[in-house]
Amino acid sequence: MFIRLLLLAAAIFCRPVGTSAQNLYEPAVVQEIKITFFQSNWDFKLDSLKAIDNGEYLLAQSAEINGQIFDSVGVKYKGNSSYSANNAKNPLHIELNFVKKGQNYNGVKDIKLSNGFADPTFVREPLSYEIARKYMDAPRANHAKLWINGTYWGLYGNTESINKTFLQNHFATNGNRSFFKCNPEDFGGPGTGGNYPDLVYTSADSAFYYNKYDIQSDYGWQELLQLMETLKNNPNAAENILDVDRALWMLAFNNVLVNLDSYTGAFAQNYYLYHDKNDRWLSTLWDLNMSYGAFPLLNSNQSLSLTQMKQMDPLAQSTNSNRPLIKQLLANPTWKRMYLAHLKTILLENFASEADYKARALELQALIDAAVQTDTKKFYSYANFQANVTSSVTTGGGGPFGTIPGIADLMNARHNFLISNANITPTAPGISNITGAGASTFWVSAQVLNATSVTLAWREDSSGVFQKTLMFDDGQHQDGAAGDGTFGASFLLTDPTMQYYIYAENAQAGTFSPARAEHEFYLATPNLPNVGDVVINEFLADNEDGELDEAGENEDWLELYNNTNSPISLFGLYLTDDPANRNKWAFPANVSIPAQGFIIVWLDNDDLQGPIHANFKLAAGGETLLLSNGTSIVLDSVTFGQQVPDVTFGRYPNGTGGFTFMPPTFSAVNSLTNKTYEPIGQTSLQVFPNPSSGVFSLKSDTALGTLRASNAFGQTVFATDFGSQTEGFLNLEHLPSGLYIIQTAHAVVRVVKQK
Repeated sequence: MFIRLLLLAAAIFCRPVGTSAQNLYEPAVVQEIKITFFQSNWDFKLDSLKAIDNGEYLLAQSAEINGQIFDSVGVKYKGNSSYSANNAKNPLHIELNFVKKGQNYNGVKDIKLSNGFADPTFVREPLSYEIARKYMDAPRANHAKLWINGTYWGLYGNTESINKTFLQNHFATNGNRSFFKCNPEDFGGPGTGGNYPDLVYTSADSAFYYNKYDIQSDYGWQELLQLMETLKNNPNAAENILDVDRALWMLAFNNVLVNLDSYTGAFAQNYYLYHDKNDRWLSTLWDLNMSYGAFPLLNSNQSLSLTQMKQMDPLAQSTNSNRPLIKQLLANPTWKRMYLAHLKTILLENFASEADYKARALELQALIDAAVQTDTKKFYSYANFQANVTSSVTTGGGGPFGTIPGIADLMNARHNFLISNANITPTAPGISNITGAGASTFWVSAQVLNATSVTLAWREDSSGVFQKTLMFDDGQHQDGAAGDGTFGASFLLTDPTMQYYIYAENAQAGTFSPARAEHEFYLATPNLPNVGDVVINEFLADNEDGELDEAGENEDWLELYNNTNSPISLFGLYLTDDPANRNKWAFPANVSIPAQGFIIVWLDNDDLQGPIHANFKLAAGGETLLLSNGTSIVLDSVTFGQQVPDVTFGRYPNGTGGFTFMPPTFSAVNSLTNKTYEPIGQTSLQVFPNPSSGVFSLKSDTALGTLRASNAFGQTVFATDFGSQTEGFLNLEHLPSGLYIIQTAHAVVRVVKQK
């Protein structure tokens, strides 16, 4: 490859400068990117690589991003209709880790720059993605000013790449499973035939589809064929291998925003499919620069007029066999009602008033105004830029279609058409007064009106699949009285951050709560005890010869105590020794503490030894322990100082008192007097009586010398020098009751001062 040989011939290595990098997709910041090529004929070389179209990059000397320099990067032209060898300004893909693996800008290694093709406003893409991200996982987007070999090349759209990093950030995956960019390998343009990634199943031979889809993974054709075959022959089973809700949001978005350079339009393209750990395909939008009607082709033989775009059927393509993702999903009555509910949510939340989106479009334009004015390579005039947010622009330049609809002109009329459309006007059920409570079983109830069916959906976390069950208004599901309009259902809590939503429908319409479900949801927070109900009662931070765990090891341990007369579930509670990381260790499900009872947690950082082994150890030198709900509610905490081997630090009186040193009372009521207080270590020192009201007699066969008494925090509270004396008296009457550590040059003894 000649592009790699350039590295050996003329590589110039530049070290990154600056100590930090800003968010490359911060919407309020126009990024600055400067590319330096080795060659002056870089454009010809990029065109040549694009003509070959085998994915190769041209080696560039460096790319500077907001002042930070990266050397030896790869650059290539990208795009289909937006690219032309005759363009003064083409879309670019910059690969920062082309040579230096791991090289990235604040986590970003792929930079995708679009050239403003077919968008006089320059804001269709970021504006569209901002709306999309409310309802589905979608890229971030903003703008960047680009310089090439020292010359300002104009303003570009800067959109987050859908790559392995994106998959890892959004789909709880390593990104190594089946992955397709659904754009044709050999783009054929409008026509009947067929290299469109339309999910139409016509052959069991995967080779038939090689030119229709751009595979991004090492394997995946069989899984993709299974999806297509299921859509054709068993579409009602699609939810077993497809995230149907995510697909419905994508299709509803395309329809509302007249985003026809998509699966909904003529070429059935510009989306990604990823096969997740649940063996379901996840769809993701891509390439929104021609949303808001800038691409008018609904079908290869049907270019919509402005009026037709304003009045495009919300069920467009639902009878088209060449769009099985639309036709087959919407043929299912429930999925159709869900789709229309999503479409209505997008419409009402973003386009009920011109102010909902126009003000944001103008705000984005204000950020880039100067960069657009000085862009001499843009496809449209500055006057077009100013006008097209509101009004249609008619021009022969910059794209295949002469008229680009004004965003406000299109969407005001589109809202008015859709909101009165017979598919949208039926009254959907109303969902209100949602409550959820429970410890091991979580009960959800809601007031639901005008519904024939109500469903509760739940999952453990965002990487899982929602499970579903019917809700009932029969007086037997914690729903109040039968027939009172309150519906109830439950699920088992197996994780303290489980998610749920409610869907209700009648014969005409459906509705979700929250309205953006499944992308948004409610959290099933377990019932928590009140502050003081469960307390940190005792712990041992230096276990040398004390209790043994299941593995026969002397480990740190913590004792909790239940101050109430009822058992308490600990599910949803966390322990930590780091106040900045309150959810460090979670109690597992189905763990409870008996009434007036104890539970021991081994703090040994060895959770493989049992379910009640935390993932941290205690510092004998002192730190902080917290019992909380993982966020804002702290049920108990203790900060302690230097600890003593085999001496615990606990509450006295048990469960309610302050902390003091004491003999270990493992899973038993704390006591200061339940053990003989033998000296710690080899010593001839005798202290008696022990316990005492405060005055202790001392006797040793060696000189006592300097004597110190320390409290529970390891602080010296008394010191005196007995010199060569071997006997004496120690008076601690002025100190609070509790356990104290007496230390001489040759001995350490535990003593207890009683009231």
